[in-house]
Amino acid sequence: MLAITVFAALLACAASCGVPSFPPNLSSRVVGGDDAVPHSWPWQISLQYLKGDTWRHTCGGTLIASSYVLTAAHCINKSLTYRVALGKNDLTVEDEEGSVIAEVDTIYVHEKWNSLLVRNDIALIKLAEPVELSDTIQVACLPEEGSLLPKDYPCYVTGWGLLWTNGPIADKLQQGLQPIVNHATCSRLDWWGFQVKKTMVCAGGDGVISACNGDSGGPLNCQAENGAWEVRGIVSFGSAKSCNTRKKPTVFTRVSAYIDWINQKLQL
Repeated sequence: MLAITVFAALLACAASCGVPSFPPNLSSRVVGGDDAVPHSWPWQISLQYLKGDTWRHTCGGTLIASSYVLTAAHCINKSLTYRVALGKNDLTVEDEEGSVIAEVDTIYVHEKWNSLLVRNDIALIKLAEPVELSDTIQVACLPEEGSLLPKDYPCYVTGWGLLWTNGPIADKLQQGLQPIVNHATCSRLDWWGFQVKKTMVCAGGDGVISACNGDSGGPLNCQAENGAWEVRGIVSFGSAKSCNTRKKPTVFTRVSAYIDWINQKLQL
């Protein structure tokens, strides 16, 4: 009965996922400091940890159901206390209109997460209470299991990470066009080589637009044929030298490779 209830809830979310009330401007970028249209990526969350008496942004994430957030395993430290900020645009505005702060119930880090090799970099956060969906808080769609996107398919990375290499963290949510790089290209020796596995997806690599520190865990947003936005990737790693190194595209955990794992956790 529980499984049926969860499945029904997921179907309800799927029917209304990935369609923002405020359409995004699809011409801006992340590194370089272009702002996203406020609340145009309403599934984007800010994962925050408590340091002293101050909450600090550490990673991004994606709301995929009213009680669940998808993020990267490398964002999670078991010794820290976390909360999730939803419906945010400007992190400097504490009581921003349309935003909600959610407490965390349970964090599921992939059982085969390998921090040394950066494998299975995925985690699911269960919120203490379901959040009420609104114009500023919505869920992203999940892709079809095992599905791949073609080379140069236009996708967008979003987050509050550094505006440039060694620069300041963004106050307002940023976005950037990062076309898909196919595995054959990304795994070339002069690109990422053997570091990239088929459970990952690469995007960008033009040396201009990239994700950066603080964007980790956030979504690679790709629009499906029906117009709804799917979370195709989770920001995992990039070049240690620079946030926008040519032939070193952002590497994402490929969400379509983990649909079974996600569905298992959603039923716990």
